[in-house]
Amino acid sequence: MDNLELWQYAATALIFVWTGFVRSGLGFGGAALGLPLLLLVVDNPLIWIPLIGIHLLFFSGITVGTRLGAVDWPFLKKAFGIMIIPKLIGVFGLLTLPTDIMVTFVYVMTLIYGIMYVFKYQLKSQSEVFDAVLLVIGGYISGTSLIGAPLIVAVFVHRVAKEKLRNTLFVLWFVLVTIKLSVLASVGVDFWWAHHLWLLPAAAIGHVVGLKLHDYLISQDAAFFKQLIGAMLIIICLIGLLR
Repeated sequence: MDNLELWQYAATALIFVWTGFVRSGLGFGGAALGLPLLLLVVDNPLIWIPLIGIHLLFFSGITVGTRLGAVDWPFLKKAFGIMIIPKLIGVFGLLTLPTDIMVTFVYVMTLIYGIMYVFKYQLKSQSEVFDAVLLVIGGYISGTSLIGAPLIVAVFVHRVAKEKLRNTLFVLWFVLVTIKLSVLASVGVDFWWAHHLWLLPAAAIGHVVGLKLHDYLISQDAAFFKQLIGAMLIIICLIGLLR
């Protein structure tokens, strides 16, 4: 991060505006929709995940700090109990698997998400067993790369009231990311603290705009918006995989 070219710094700032926008607008997806772009700038997940994680803690804390009453605590505790073990296994994978495998994994998973968005395919909660499977897989992917949100949301969107969904998800992300960052810090991963001074304002711009978007999406059909995102993700992932 200390020896990037000017275009890389500019691209990074714009991408963090985008991640802030998506995170507060949809309640999820900041990492899933931002990490593939960041890997085109520098193809090492261990550089970006601490930066994304700190931002998620900061902005999710601000968003739900005064809205803790609008959180579905019973279901949150149940889901967390299912996800914690695969989450820790995923973090171990991030620290041990080769970088090229992790980068390919991120692009392939995000490509799948993009295709699902474009064709309006939604994973639907069918039973408690199916929900548990999605949470286990989502927890593992979240542990490796912070992009397990679409699988986790597929369960929460059918189990949590719409008006409580975003705040419940933000509390979940806060807890999961805290665990992940604690593990990374314990093994000496660089958190690039100085770079937060210019990346936090960039993410804040997107965050403010995203809050306004959320008020619109909660009363409208967000399918077309997700199709546009999906098309963009497919293009980004194909470029990344071809590289």
